[in-house]
Amino acid sequence: MSDAEEVVQDAFVKAWHALDRFQPGMAFRPWILAIVANEARNRRRAVGRRAAVTLRARAIATPTGPTTPEDAAVTRADVEQVLTAVGRLPERERLVVAYRHLVGLSEHETATALGIRPGTVKSRLSRGLARLRDDLDAQGVTS
Repeated sequence: MSDAEEVVQDAFVKAWHALDRFQPGMAFRPWILAIVANEARNRRRAVGRRAAVTLRARAIATPTGPTTPEDAAVTRADVEQVLTAVGRLPERERLVVAYRHLVGLSEHETATALGIRPGTVKSRLSRGLARLRDDLDAQGVTS
């Protein structure tokens, strides 16, 4: 099952449980679509949080990583600065950068997950990486 199908299924389950809160006489379609949109947003946020944790764990536990405690401390500090800088990106760019480089999704998968066109993924990724580079350069983080 694709992520989109899972989001819709979870949203319909939530809607079923919340059916008693649906206002009679109101349009059903906007109500259910709002639940689906909220579920998709929540899922996207959760993926971003998991990606950050995965990146941290991977950076710290990489077997080919630093060989001295000093190198390990610098690497952890750099990873923290990168994660902080990613967190400062505008949400639209942050999501694309995170999906492509932290989660490892392809351009097409990122476009599908965010409900945008592949060309939009490319432009947001380009802008996001440029901002990230500028931010990290300003902090003196080596690339």
